[in-house]
Amino acid sequence: MAMGSQPAQFEEQVRVVANGGRWLVSCHSPGAAPGGANHGVNAWCVTAAGDVVLVSGDGEHWGWPGGRPEGTETWDQTLNREIAEEVCATVRSARCLGFTRSQCLDGPEAGLVLVRSIWRAQVEMRKWRPEFEIRDRKTVSPDELDSFLWMEPGFEPLYERWLREAGLRRT
Repeated sequence: MAMGSQPAQFEEQVRVVANGGRWLVSCHSPGAAPGGANHGVNAWCVTAAGDVVLVSGDGEHWGWPGGRPEGTETWDQTLNREIAEEVCATVRSARCLGFTRSQCLDGPEAGLVLVRSIWRAQVEMRKWRPEFEIRDRKTVSPDELDSFLWMEPGFEPLYERWLREAGLRRT
């Protein structure tokens, strides 16, 4: 990710290509979630030392943890479970930064509208015992994120918005 990318503005629609289709993706402030299906959470997990936790399923591509709800889980229940499963950490405090709304324009998921809640979570790391799809974790300083954080092309303005909202990016 290029340092200093322009962040997406709230409710600005960013065009991206993902999962075999074209999507309009927008960031929304915290409060009421925008319309769409609950598609889970993503969180910038921050340790007591101020480092950011990244996870990987393949040891090459490093991203922020997150996942989909199970059953009737609330946003914060999904957050706590996913962080426990993917990061092997306990959420000590969390703040919802807002929501990402994704609308598929064409392709195999045309018409689908998905909403994710986005968080900054203070976490307490536990012993690393990967049990699910995540194979590796690492902690990096906020200044090192650009060297490790992977994302699909086109998502840079969205990530930049959430990094700034989380206080992990100098403006």
